Amino acid sequence: MKVNLHPKEGLLFNAFMLVFIIHSIQVGVGLAGLPRVVYLEAKHDAWISVFLAGVITSFVLVFMIQMLKQYDSADLYGIHVDVFGKWAGNSLSFIYMIYMASTFFIILMNYVEIVQVWIFPTLPTWQLSLVLILLVIYAVYGGIRVVVGVAFLSVVGTVWLAVVLFVPLQFGDFTHLFPILNVNAKQLFKGAQSTTLSMLGFEIIMFVYPFVKEKQKALFFLQIGNLITTITFTLATLISIVFFASNSLEKTIWPVLSMFKIVRLPNLERFEFIAVSFWMLIILPNMCLYLWAASKGFSRILRKKQKWGIWVIAMAAFAASFFIKSRYQMNTMTDLVAKAGFYLAFCYPVILASIVLIKKRFKRKESKHAETS
Repeated sequence: MKVNLHPKEGLLFNAFMLVFIIHSIQVGVGLAGLPRVVYLEAKHDAWISVFLAGVITSFVLVFMIQMLKQYDSADLYGIHVDVFGKWAGNSLSFIYMIYMASTFFIILMNYVEIVQVWIFPTLPTWQLSLVLILLVIYAVYGGIRVVVGVAFLSVVGTVWLAVVLFVPLQFGDFTHLFPILNVNAKQLFKGAQSTTLSMLGFEIIMFVYPFVKEKQKALFFLQIGNLITTITFTLATLISIVFFASNSLEKTIWPVLSMFKIVRLPNLERFEFIAVSFWMLIILPNMCLYLWAASKGFSRILRKKQKWGIWVIAMAAFAASFFIKSRYQMNTMTDLVAKAGFYLAFCYPVILASIVLIKKRFKRKESKHAETS
């Protein structure tokens, strides 16, 4: 496996598009239930925990970029081989590939569940799963530039939902936010950790980095994308706390979607149907980017064509959808992926970046010593 990738000029995209990539992959099905999950840990200070999670993500991104800068144009798969050797490196890459394929599956199944609960209770799981998977395959087959285009259209096409989210404020009670900082630091950090599933996605930079044109600008635009996501999540959580009574928020599985119920438009009483439908546009770039990165790993590790990886992973996800029969199974799978994401997206890149930086520093010292001797 080559450590550095040198994509053709036609496959490269501007660093500015990283704003849309990071924001679109972070905002997905996790946002729908984020306020409740964090509230269970940090109570009415949940919005502080969400903001704290965004700050932590920002620091992790710095480590990732510093690691990637040590190479000409490498992705995580190549870095693994360079640092740990062929066998150990490929084994770690395989674990990452499975993690991304699992995240692709979890996003798919969570959205299917939302559609079944809110719009079509009798809709068979396999039908919607098949439609979504085929749509994602079609996009990923077009290559990384098409996937980036999907991310761009997702952000532009759904930005209006953020504006609608402010409507519940007129029925809210701001006293729900007080007293501020009434929980201890442990609860705040537990709340921040519970945002893992929602914040996941920024690790995709370790795979798309070789395809960025102005690599020196990557960190700047990544931070902008993460900042937009952090503000969006913080406001969504804050509005949910203001709108719901504490007991209601704890029992509402998807509080963000539930708040859309109060929106009324002429000739349209059930606005949440529109919101759930448009949510598909929100989760599409999530699924596309994870399937693309996982199939890229399939190609790099097994030395097969990427299109085979796309079909193998997609077919495995479709087959697995028949085995999810209950809400309990879905929760268990989601929790497992969230825990894996915490270690693989937040903790591991920091450790790996430290190893790479130390290794490169020693190499530079050795080369200087060889030149002077």
